[in-house]
Amino acid sequence: MARPRRHDPDRRERIVDAALRVVGRAGLAGLSHRTVAAEADVPLGSTTYHFASLDELLVAALHRVNGTFGARLRQGPEIAAPDLAAGLAALMGQWLAAERTGVELEYELYLAALRRPALRPVAAEWAEEVVSALAPRTGPATARALVALMDGISLQVLLTGAPYDEDYAREMLARILNEDPKGRAGHSVKPPKAPTAS
Repeated sequence: MARPRRHDPDRRERIVDAALRVVGRAGLAGLSHRTVAAEADVPLGSTTYHFASLDELLVAALHRVNGTFGARLRQGPEIAAPDLAAGLAALMGQWLAAERTGVELEYELYLAALRRPALRPVAAEWAEEVVSALAPRTGPATARALVALMDGISLQVLLTGAPYDEDYAREMLARILNEDPKGRAGHSVKPPKAPTAS
């Protein structure tokens, strides 16, 4: 007699959560149906039932982490602040100061789209959400330039280990916004340097 199937309506979500933990701990190279099944404590067949390919699983994972910065921007006071450059620089600082693994995970999944075309539409949604949040205030072209700069500064901090310099970010953002950077930032025209090995 066949054993009755256990009702587990949240299994798909648990598999996605497990995939995020695996990537956060071991990177994309450590991701497989087998490692995710072990992490989620489900049979291997469950992962392939819900996600026929690793790309499908990565798309679901990227959807899960997508847009946290854009959502925070929409919900916070920064978008309406008189000094938008200062508000965005402060928000970036809060985001980068949050759990480092989470920020690195978001970027790892985001950049995985370079090699995995199936991820590209989802990765593009991340930037588009921030652009759509900023565009009513700045216009779409300026919003895209701001997103590119914020991405670049964030990646430099993550890749080099340099501390986040809020004054530098505020000054560069103010330049894109055609605000007076010297009046609002600390004249910090040099980009931050990575720490040197002692």
